[in-house]
Amino acid sequence: MSFNQFVKELENNSRVEGELIKTMLYSLATSLIILAILYYIKLKYIEDFIPKYGFYLFFSILSFAIIIPSIRQVRAYKEFTCMSGMMIGMTIGMVAGFLSGFYIGATNGMFYGSVFGMSIGIFLGVWTGKCCGIMGIMEGIMAGFMGGLMGAMTSVMMINDNLKAASVIVFLVCSIIIFGLNYMIYFEAKENERQLKEDYIITIILSFIFTLLTVWLMVFGPRSTLFS
Repeated sequence: MSFNQFVKELENNSRVEGELIKTMLYSLATSLIILAILYYIKLKYIEDFIPKYGFYLFFSILSFAIIIPSIRQVRAYKEFTCMSGMMIGMTIGMVAGFLSGFYIGATNGMFYGSVFGMSIGIFLGVWTGKCCGIMGIMEGIMAGFMGGLMGAMTSVMMINDNLKAASVIVFLVCSIIIFGLNYMIYFEAKENERQLKEDYIITIILSFIFTLLTVWLMVFGPRSTLFS
């Protein structure tokens, strides 16, 4: 079965799928190193930093770590059919927008969570969705737009109703969706040759930028009257 083949590919480096776990670890390590540096320079002096922000920062970092490997996988094959490209743009845009908006919305409010979630979701949705042209780009924009709004709205609506438990559930469901996308890409491209081989520079840069933006907005950025 192709799914069993996909699982086997995760364990070797003959295709890009064998690099997905390593990419996730590179992203996670980069984000944690940046967070540790910021903590010892500045964040440890902020009152109640860990109780207020630690949980949501940690899951934000985990979210980037599960999304960024999909970007590497898409870039490796470059071009997809319209249906596959639309699914790629929609899935990455929606998941990236929803998770980013959800965790920022939980600390800064719906407006700032929505703007941040939409920005991340649309950017990644368009970047990956362009693999099939304008249809994938449109799907990336729409999914990032809706995902960012819905993520922030959901976290604010649950602010007094087991928000941390919901954060874990949301992350787990989105992880399953991304894993399904990784399998779909493999299934669609398993007969194709890899078009791009690259190192982990883009993974490190994206993790660095997303972590810095998240920390700055979550800890030092503006927040709605609900959180002021």
